[in-house]
Amino acid sequence: MTVGPITGAVPAGAWPRYLECLQEADEYAAIEVATGLLAAGVPAERVLLDLVAPAQAEVGERWARNEWSVAQEHAATHISERVVAAVAAYADSRPTRGRVVVACMDGEWHALPPRLVAEVLRLRGWQVTFLGASVPAAHLVSYLHRHDAHAVALACALPMRLPHAHRMVEACRRADVPVVVGGRGFGVDGRWARRLGVAWAPDAPSAADLVADERALRRVAPAELSHLADDEYTSLAKRRGELIDGALADLRERDPSTRDYTPAQLDSTVSDLGYIVDFLAAALYVDDGSLFAEFVDWLVEILTSRGVPAPVLGLTLEHYGRVLRDFPRAARFLDAAGASVAAVAAAGGSRDS
Repeated sequence: MTVGPITGAVPAGAWPRYLECLQEADEYAAIEVATGLLAAGVPAERVLLDLVAPAQAEVGERWARNEWSVAQEHAATHISERVVAAVAAYADSRPTRGRVVVACMDGEWHALPPRLVAEVLRLRGWQVTFLGASVPAAHLVSYLHRHDAHAVALACALPMRLPHAHRMVEACRRADVPVVVGGRGFGVDGRWARRLGVAWAPDAPSAADLVADERALRRVAPAELSHLADDEYTSLAKRRGELIDGALADLRERDPSTRDYTPAQLDSTVSDLGYIVDFLAAALYVDDGSLFAEFVDWLVEILTSRGVPAPVLGLTLEHYGRVLRDFPRAARFLDAAGASVAAVAAAGGSRDS
């Protein structure tokens, strides 16, 4: 395969070709695009970060817009994982530095982004142990006790996992291993990482730079979680099942069309009701209503793209607000999100209307 003159950067035409390979589920052609770039002199790190990473982000966007099915998204992700493995094999880097453990938070299944971080670290000479998706905190700490690690890099794609993330960070620190975190779950600017008192990196190169600077990695401000003394988060988490059951019953009563849902539609609805509770709980944990508001804005777009009108979500937020009226922070977050959904409904069901 020819890719034009060697420039050290990914040529503009490579990304569309690679995305087309993902769309057609053509694993071999996708690997050929990546290895062809490597053969032409493009550094492996650039292939990972300027080809695979943005293509995977586009895959997620196409799923969110209901242009690709879950099956298409899974197939594309698998192919990109195979491409990452091919790039790593081609580079054949050898460790010259200490061990770094890379893992996803407990309950976090988006493993490709941290895999990219792991490979960038490997390319920069670190001995990397990639533990993959959804690693329980106890298992991670047990591994750290058995294997001497210079640092741990933890990934979180969904803010609803922030309470779990904080527990994992603290567990690593008790093992005296510094931690760097990354992923959209900590906010696009890392605001929730700072609230939890942990070093944050916006991308793989930044994570590698932080890992190389142990002093900076350990020099973080303490967590700012004094608001948890009001027990709103703990009480909400304990009532999760009850809240979901009540919201489903309320939705069936106020929107009779939901009574005719297929089993698949019902499962999806129950999942969404749970996500609302989980994101609200995470917002309470870090005391930031914008976390919940951003999730609700995203959920509106997802539901409307699948034919579910925004007012249906508004009914659920209203229900949760009534049930949680004795939770001042939760009620405030729900009211603000409900007003946003009402504005979308008034505009015709889309923020772009």
